[in-house]
Amino acid sequence: MDPHHLRLLRELGERGSLAAVARASRITPSAVSQQLNALQRQSKVPLTERRGRRLVLTAAGQALAAAAVDVMAALDRAARAVGDHLDDPGAPVSVAAFNSAALTWFAPLFARAPQVRCTDRDVAHADFPSLVGDYDLVIAHRLAHSPPWPADRIAVIPIMREPLYVAMSLTHPLAAREPLTASDVGAWPWISVHDGFPLTGVLTAIAAAAGRPLDVRHRVNEFTVAASLVAAGDMLALLPGRTTVPGPRLALRALTDLPVARHIDVLARPETLHRASVRAVLDALRAITPPEAP
Repeated sequence: MDPHHLRLLRELGERGSLAAVARASRITPSAVSQQLNALQRQSKVPLTERRGRRLVLTAAGQALAAAAVDVMAALDRAARAVGDHLDDPGAPVSVAAFNSAALTWFAPLFARAPQVRCTDRDVAHADFPSLVGDYDLVIAHRLAHSPPWPADRIAVIPIMREPLYVAMSLTHPLAAREPLTASDVGAWPWISVHDGFPLTGVLTAIAAAAGRPLDVRHRVNEFTVAASLVAAGDMLALLPGRTTVPGPRLALRALTDLPVARHIDVLARPETLHRASVRAVLDALRAITPPEAP
């Protein structure tokens, strides 16, 4: 049943005439009658009856009007609850992030916004948008040439652009050479992320620029694990420049002929951004974002 129709039935019971209900509702008596007729069509018994020139409630109509009071009260409580939820800056906010973003942001974010509920989700590029159904904010990454996020159905908030570097041990022959090109690094063994994850596109571009397929020995998504493998041998790997702190045994080198970077964005359902607590977490996230190198 339409709550508006129930409200008019209640008003008729309390005000006693169609004209009084129409004046209070700022509509015509004919409109009141039409809406009450629509309510009547949903009832198995008469809700109103004529007593002389007046339209009054039957016993069934009086029972439904009494129930309408509870319905109106419940709807009012629901509306107030929604308003309180939207306006509460301390309401819980769920945040999901890929591994290196989680390492960079979760601890300082929780210090500034203790209402956050953190989860690490390292997924393929195509799977990030679907996470907004499970989390309020999703920290995602993509390469410049990757397909854009579906901005027609999700909100996209850019956080930063992060350069990607070739990592090697300090004893690696290439560590003493700078600048480096794709041809220089193409002949060495590599550590890659798993297929479908954003950085695989960079390795494909390096192979194309070097004119040879890369010798991928290991597939590791966690950058700290990849860094430890690089430091222990002659393998190379891509490491981000702002969300990963390189170990003292590593050298990071840019490719002069193939500058590469990734974009880190926050994804959310548009209606989620109406909540004060979500906006507060976004502000905190921006405040703790690592600055760009000069």
